[in-house]
Amino acid sequence: MRAENPSHALALVVTDELARCGVTDAVLAPGSRSAALAMALHDDPRIRLHVEVDERSAGFLAIGLGRATGRPAPVLVTSGTAVANLHPAVVEADTGHVPLLLLTADRPPELRHTGANQAIEQVGLFGRAPRWCVDLGVPEDRPDSVSLWRSTVGRAVAAATGTAGPAGPVHVNLGFREPTVPLSDDGRSPVATWSQPLDGRAGRRPWVTVERAPRTVPEEQVRALAGRMLGTERGLIVVGSTTTDPEPIHALARATGWPVLAEATSGVRTAGDTALAHGHHLLSHPGFARAHVPDLVLRIGRTGLSRAVASHLGPKVPQILLDPDGSWHDPERTVGEVLVADVGATCGALAAALGTAASSAWQASWRRADAAARAAIDEVLDADDTPTEPRVARDLAASLPGGATLVVASSMPIRDLDLVMAPRDGLTFVANRGASGIDGFVSTTLGVALAVADDGFGRRASDAGDATDATDGGTARPAGPTVALAGDLSLLHDANGFLLSPSADHLDVTFVVVDNDGGGIFSFLPQARFPGSFERVFGTPHGRDLARLAALHELGYAEVASAKDLVPAVDAALAAGGIRLVHVRTDRAANLTLHRRLTEAVHAALDELA
Repeated sequence: MRAENPSHALALVVTDELARCGVTDAVLAPGSRSAALAMALHDDPRIRLHVEVDERSAGFLAIGLGRATGRPAPVLVTSGTAVANLHPAVVEADTGHVPLLLLTADRPPELRHTGANQAIEQVGLFGRAPRWCVDLGVPEDRPDSVSLWRSTVGRAVAAATGTAGPAGPVHVNLGFREPTVPLSDDGRSPVATWSQPLDGRAGRRPWVTVERAPRTVPEEQVRALAGRMLGTERGLIVVGSTTTDPEPIHALARATGWPVLAEATSGVRTAGDTALAHGHHLLSHPGFARAHVPDLVLRIGRTGLSRAVASHLGPKVPQILLDPDGSWHDPERTVGEVLVADVGATCGALAAALGTAASSAWQASWRRADAAARAAIDEVLDADDTPTEPRVARDLAASLPGGATLVVASSMPIRDLDLVMAPRDGLTFVANRGASGIDGFVSTTLGVALAVADDGFGRRASDAGDATDATDGGTARPAGPTVALAGDLSLLHDANGFLLSPSADHLDVTFVVVDNDGGGIFSFLPQARFPGSFERVFGTPHGRDLARLAALHELGYAEVASAKDLVPAVDAALAAGGIRLVHVRTDRAANLTLHRRLTEAVHAALDELA
């Protein structure tokens, strides 16, 4: 490598070291101060560069790539407000444990605090959210510069992927003096003025290799916990957001005879005889809840979609939280023990220690109730062919082909999915549940889709190197079609994400949008009792025609007028390819009534079982 000036040298070294550390994708929001690094990333064939006009969308595109691959896709922005626009993605990466590497170009020190254009205080802007924050300073032609830059990149990637704790955001601030393009210091001729060698480690190895060994539970502790489980018939395994392979969890459930209450997006609500689908409706029934208070609960991952489940797990219920990083997933402050260990290895070891599969009247009663709830829900949803939000969620999850990835928006879509999705295999779920915001949804979805698009080497991205998630045992990249379940507001909130080009030109993504012309979740909350202010302040009808939005962004479009037409419309969209929008109009008032009918039907079915 040859550098023409210090800014060019820094850009070449950072890009080379990122590629050596396994980075395959980067995201850019254009600007001037970041020019040197933008051009270096563009010119390196080992890294796919994706360009987004909106910095907020750029941050969430990197979130989608990070969720799908388990490694950071660096997001590069220029100085000033461009950096501030990354903050929503930083919040999601922090709370959702998503690897994210922020490369923020900055003015040199002599232009800071002077009123210079686009100069703000960038260092520390994201508070305590980043796993590591470093101001790399302005590049200088010094013998130790290259080792500083390469070591910093290696540490940043390691911290973002969670080798020293939970994965999350890392902020590297880079000051650039002009010229920021490959010209000499006089800015006129391409005459090299950099004297130091830029080489990295031999054999294209990274400057520093960081390995994280799984945290295992000592054998005597495994035996002790297995003994407690063996002596507890009335136990539950409650699973929220996790990247763990579901099989060890189900193996433990079979060995204990305990039911598994798995949130839909956990990836653990799979087919078999252990995972239950309707914990929320079951535990909202007072009689069933009183008769099914567990004596011990093993909690895995971050839960929180169901208030009924959360209220059932009160402080008098003994609870063990199993987490690979010791994350404090306990908003109700009811957990009595935290076990910091690899989830898959621990569940597998406990299942082996317990031995043969167990069954019990306790488990059977949960299964009978869950089956009755399933039948009651299906009867209500199938009674009418008018499209409804719960039926869209149920039918979409049931009909997608094996290997598909379903990206689910916050607010009502993820709750509807959790309420009505039957256990099934072959789906990968992605949801931004760190801070549970609706922002960045389009870009997150496109980032997930990019993770399975052609990586430029004539192969699928899923074949390109190690693609495991370092946060908890590893998950492979998705390998099938990408489908999104969105609300109208989550789609509109990040409509700028569709400006991704030309990276989006070859993507196949189907957005299924339930459009109730506003914020449907607020109809379920106490503010709905105040009609004078409700519609303007909370309902927020937008009156926009999503067909026009699709036309603006040149998306394929289909409107679904009846419930039975949803699956054929999605199948047709997947077959046609490209980015397409399947539009389902719903009614907020009718949706509230339907949810109440579902609860009533399940409760009536449980009354018949009693």
